[in-house]
Amino acid sequence: MNPSGLITPRNGNLLLIQKQHSEAAESLNRGVEFVEVKIDSDGQRLDNFIMSRLKGVPKSRIYRLVRKGEVRINKKRAKPESRVHTGDIVRLPPLRMAAALPPLRPSENLVHLLRSNILFENNDLLVINKPQGIAVHGGSGLKIGVIEAMRWIKSEAEEGSEFLELVHRIDKDTTGCLVIAKNAIILKALQNEFKARNVSKVYHALVHGRWPDEIIHVNAPLLKREVKAGEKVVTVDDEGKASETDIKVLQRFRNATLIEASPLTGRTHQIRVHCQYAGHPIIGDSKYTSATASAFPEVRNLCLHAAAISFTVLDTDARFSFSAPMNPVMLNVMEQLQAQ
Repeated sequence: MNPSGLITPRNGNLLLIQKQHSEAAESLNRGVEFVEVKIDSDGQRLDNFIMSRLKGVPKSRIYRLVRKGEVRINKKRAKPESRVHTGDIVRLPPLRMAAALPPLRPSENLVHLLRSNILFENNDLLVINKPQGIAVHGGSGLKIGVIEAMRWIKSEAEEGSEFLELVHRIDKDTTGCLVIAKNAIILKALQNEFKARNVSKVYHALVHGRWPDEIIHVNAPLLKREVKAGEKVVTVDDEGKASETDIKVLQRFRNATLIEASPLTGRTHQIRVHCQYAGHPIIGDSKYTSATASAFPEVRNLCLHAAAISFTVLDTDARFSFSAPMNPVMLNVMEQLQAQ
């Protein structure tokens, strides 16, 4: 962090990191709790259920508590992947926890940027055209992301921020449609829609070279592994999870192609790795494009955009459909290609 207290992502957006108290946070003692599972948590994994109620407790500690039998469902030992159901009583053991720090205040630039990129909002949903270079949530060295900033914005505006949760995630350097739930019932419903593959997602990607007409579908299993602390890489591997992407060519340039990619599964970095696997990595993707293979070394931004998303909510006949304008950097690259 520089002396001004500003962190500058690659696209220049400034995130003001609020100064933390120099003293260690106070410790809080929690006694044993017995929590009844409500309908909005029906079917949730035990580890996720616990983490939603013990925010700030390291995941490793939660797993250790479950393995030791200190967390129980209806007085019985359980596993992290066990499912909780409406009416279950979950025992949470006594814990000594650090007091929660006050929420970080985003910069005025970030507040304005996010407000100006809201595509839709009602009592249940908030849809944002996520800007480039901003993570959807804090973690792995990042103090603040879209969800933390939106909670602060809603709290500051006294619009209520007691519940704002990400329905899904997109990469930090990917732009486009990001859906946020404003209540637990909608969150649960949409998560079920994602699991059932009833959510339609469309991405636009600018890839190297001439995408072959015959490649309209990529079916290649993906395996995620950690290469160093906090950094993960995904590779095509027979031991990985099934991963499928439909591909459609939208426009051809001299040495690049604009494609439409529709992921049928939702794996980490799926479109990026499938494009690499097909021999046409995404322009600006430093992780999955070798320096020697890049015909556009001057392009530093990932040319991948979540262009549209559609889904139904709670078995209604109405289908929500949203589209997001392409980010300026990617548009500029396309204009340069068109001029050639």
